[in-house]
Amino acid sequence: MKLLTITTLYPNASDPKHGIFVETRLRHLQQHYPDVACTVIAPVPWFPFRHPMFGHYAHYADVPLIETRHGITIYHPRYLVIPKVGMQLLPAALHHCILKQVRQLLQQGQDFDCIDGHYYYPEGVAIEKVAAEVKLPFTMTARGTDINLIPQFPRPLQQIQHVFKQAQHNLAVCEALRQTMILHGADPARSTTARNGVDLTLFPFADKQQQQALRTQLGLPADKPIFLSVGWLIERKGHHLVIDAMLSHPDALLLIAGTGPNEKALKQQAINAGIEKQVIFLGGLDQPTLAHYFAASDLSILASDREGWANVLLESMACGTPVVATNIWGTPEVVTCSDAGVLVERNVSSIAEGITTLYTHLPDRQATRRHAEQFSWEDTAHLLHQIFTRIVNADTADATAPSAVTSTHKDLAS
Repeated sequence: MKLLTITTLYPNASDPKHGIFVETRLRHLQQHYPDVACTVIAPVPWFPFRHPMFGHYAHYADVPLIETRHGITIYHPRYLVIPKVGMQLLPAALHHCILKQVRQLLQQGQDFDCIDGHYYYPEGVAIEKVAAEVKLPFTMTARGTDINLIPQFPRPLQQIQHVFKQAQHNLAVCEALRQTMILHGADPARSTTARNGVDLTLFPFADKQQQQALRTQLGLPADKPIFLSVGWLIERKGHHLVIDAMLSHPDALLLIAGTGPNEKALKQQAINAGIEKQVIFLGGLDQPTLAHYFAASDLSILASDREGWANVLLESMACGTPVVATNIWGTPEVVTCSDAGVLVERNVSSIAEGITTLYTHLPDRQATRRHAEQFSWEDTAHLLHQIFTRIVNADTADATAPSAVTSTHKDLAS
């Protein structure tokens, strides 16, 4: 089976953490099913200048046109982005650059059986047109704001609904997104929840003794409660709420891992609150380093207002660290019991109270790890391979899900 993955959410040499969850899913699919040959087209915005004064745009100029990661070849064609001009031009820009790249690969003698697309808008709108022009079946995977935010706009919603109808299969990373897709017109028989798993090797378990050793290694205090908030430093991730919640926990230390445009404002917020010594900004961390901080912490906090499937929750639990998380979208599908953590409303008082509740009754770290172990990448890879195989081997118009649309990894395994 020759799979062509098309997505703007994929790591590259300039930004190795960008969209790593898409790469991880693809790697596990290929690991468990060596018959799957994978090629990736991961477009990046065109930008000509590398000077740091241009901020994150400068990184785009450093992305190579072709690279190989973990044995998978990735092509990075450029598409035009005009800042502040609006999102409605993006499908056309992406369509142009993706179609050009696909045609080049076909002219070079490559061929593909199916397109594995990610994110319904603008990528999905472009991918649907490309798939029709090169006569390939395609699937799309919803990952969050493409379904829980963008459909608020009438024109993008109409385009997304067209993609629902044309795709051979519609996938979502959580059941909440799948149900919303169905409400917007996706066929339930061709819509499946394929949740992200967690890499249990990359995020290893740490018992209490190992936790203390990591604190020493990382220069963290041994005798303080330590909380960790991970994510891009933007309003949507809710770090500002967590900082204010720390006023109710003056003896604790808050670690914030991530980079983003709100970094300066968040640091100033901590200073204004008089807790700047209580809040430590770690910057961007690679996954092995992040795993150390998860394991060294007593609990982690996710205060987002929108998430499809928050990978950081399972990564924290895999290390043995329970979570305080806002009760939104796919998060209740992850935090399902007290061993996993607690769900809270998205406000300062609820987050502060959730921290108190969880820290006062911390679950056994091994029990938290066992909860994470239920979310297997192997099960997800099995489900995806079934779907891709049915699409490739059957008439694409009749390609549907495996016999039962599943909503838990335990179900998938059965």
